[in-house]
Formats: sequence, C-alpha cells, structure tokens
Amino acid sequence: MQNKGVVSDAEDVFHNALIQLYIRLKNRELTIKSSFEAYLFTTCKNLWRRELNKKRVTNSNVIELEDTETENAFALLEQEQWELYIKKFQLLSENCRKVLTLLFNGTSYDDIVKTFSYASKVVARQRVFKCKTKLTKLIQEDQTFSKIKNL
Repeated sequence: MQNKGVVSDAEDVFHNALIQLYIRLKNRELTIKSSFEAYLFTTCKNLWRRELNKKRVTNSNVIELEDTETENAFALLEQEQWELYIKKFQLLSENCRKVLTLLFNGTSYDDIVKTFSYASKVVARQRVFKCKTKLTKLIQEDQTFSKIKNL
C-alpha cells in the first residue's frame, strides 16, 4: 500500500503469491534459504512490481486480457532468477557483499570510499567491478542459470 496500491491490490498480490508458492510446491521441491516471511515478501514484491509495470505501460482505453498461466510462469521464472542471485550472492566474500549491497542501494562511490577506507574512487570502482564480475561468473557457472536462460 506504500507503493501506489490499495488494500484490494495487497490482497490480490498476496493471493497470487500463495498460488505461486503452491504451484512451486506442486511442481518441485521448494527449498527456502531465508525465512519464509522474507521469501513470501520477495515473492509479493516481485508480483507487485510486475503489476506496476503493467499499469504504467497500458493505456486506460485498452482492455488487457489476462493469461494467468503465462503470468504465473513469468512469476515463477522471476522467482527462480532471484533465488539463484541470492544463492550466489551469499557465496561472495563479506567485503564484496557489503560493497555490492551499498552500490545496489544507491550509495555513491564517495561514500563507499569512506566506508571502506579505500584510497580513491578508482579503487572503489575496481572493487565493485571485481565483485560484480565474480558474482556474474558464479551465476553463469550454475546449472540453474543454463535452464533459466534457455526458457
């Protein structure tokens, strides 16, 4: 509701998230690495983000046809991508995780330099590049990535 929604939107997203979780459980074993609450929250957040994108793109005069199977498939794919990212992110060094978390949260390179006592912004950029490269390599080497990529 804090992100351009109303109570009925929140109920719909929650309902769709539960359906998505049920489908995942039915199709394959579901392994949650974090807490169930965090998993459910992330699922809801991803579904709501997709809804906001639909609303932003569509014209109010156009009637949108809903294909729930396709919608659920995309939600499932997005969730698998997120899980792979989190799994590989956790394999990074603590320093890399902190640097990338700051960067992804919009922290400036100047602040990253101060936080980690780097010599300059160039050093911070190099560190970010190395951490991103390592994360990308970890993701691309995973078998799940090959499956997701081919969908």
